[in-house]
Amino acid sequence: MKKILLLFLVPTLTFAQFFKKEDGLAHTFSIVAIDKTTGEMGVGVQSHWFSVGNVVAWAKSGVGVVATQSFVNKSFGPRGLEMMAKGQTASETLSFLLENDEASNVRQVGIIDKNGSIANHTGSKCIDFASHIKGTDYSVQSNMMLSQGVPEAMAKSFESTSGMPLAERILKALEAAQNAGGDIRGKQSAAIRVVKIEATGEPWNDDYVVDLRVDDHQDPIGEIARLLKVQRAYEFMNAGDLYVEHNEMEKAMDAYGAAMKMFPDNLEMQYWTAITLANNGDIKKAQSMLNKVYREDPNWRELTRRLPKVGLLTVSKSDLNTLLK
Repeated sequence: MKKILLLFLVPTLTFAQFFKKEDGLAHTFSIVAIDKTTGEMGVGVQSHWFSVGNVVAWAKSGVGVVATQSFVNKSFGPRGLEMMAKGQTASETLSFLLENDEASNVRQVGIIDKNGSIANHTGSKCIDFASHIKGTDYSVQSNMMLSQGVPEAMAKSFESTSGMPLAERILKALEAAQNAGGDIRGKQSAAIRVVKIEATGEPWNDDYVVDLRVDDHQDPIGEIARLLKVQRAYEFMNAGDLYVEHNEMEKAMDAYGAAMKMFPDNLEMQYWTAITLANNGDIKKAQSMLNKVYREDPNWRELTRRLPKVGLLTVSKSDLNTLLK
């Protein structure tokens, strides 16, 4: 009887050594990468696990990026960033974290520091298929995959997208991983975080260049792709606003036009482009655009009434009446 009881107890004790409720599970695929040309570094992840970005993906401008997964030791993220902030390399950081973790054989980690040093680890007891690849300026890692070849697909994708913005390269690598089979359990959440290699001393501008998370979705990578496109469109809108401030109206309209081309049905993009046209004296074209917006949502007309008071619409009373018709 004692022998039988012991056989039942051993797996339970072994599992308790590497699973703690404050850490959690994140069987997944991820990429950490750096692009010295654009001055960015980032991390991307997808998993059949709720809110995986909150567990796996860690990044800080002027420091580095970390992906911690499998039977996650979540502390590897903030502790890893703290160590690199104090001058430790990615390799030194990973070695310390693993040496002081009694369950390193079930961890999977990828780290890049701001100098481009890369370190990764796949524990011997990570669930198949589990492996990693360290390449030039990136590390890809995966566990509990449906089939072999996921890291290879991610590596090939990243290497073939040189010249694209880093967030888009990370997105393409995630798409390649899913196309190669992905998580054996399916899809649920994804995240992409991109920060600057060199911190400016203004964390409100540094963290994050891109910070997108999809916590629960049937197609999390597809939704991340949509959100990234929205962000890029609004970046054009922001650039247009800056050109307006400097009275570079031609450049402003080019930027607004690029945004609207990406999302032609977005009312806000149409609206502020029209307001800029009005401020630039093109009342007729502004009125035509505004009428289309008003038909979709009359609240925009009320907003137009309020803009002159705060100096955002600088037209005569007669032109204002025209714009409100």
